[in-house]
Amino acid sequence: MGLAAMIIGIVAVVLGFIPLCNYFAVIPAIVGLILGIVDVKQKSKKQEPKGKGTAGIVLNAAAIVVILLWTLVIAAGAPTVIESIEEAVEDANVTIVQPTE
Repeated sequence: MGLAAMIIGIVAVVLGFIPLCNYFAVIPAIVGLILGIVDVKQKSKKQEPKGKGTAGIVLNAAAIVVILLWTLVIAAGAPTVIESIEEAVEDANVTIVQPTE
């Protein structure tokens, strides 16, 4: 389980750095985090090394943080993008037809 958590964490971190693709990594990151926690708890009871489980926890937690940060960056930039699009439409003298109800 520790190895699975670590592999999922690596994939989730890599996907987490790709804008708009990072949302696909949320569920695997949560699953990997749970796997890592379960692995560390089981290995603690047996007095076995728990390095892979700990690495999985750290990687998956980092992936979740990266995904949240990218979400905030995209949300903060959205109003600027909308304003730019509206200005471009006005400059192009294009009329936007509003749908009627």
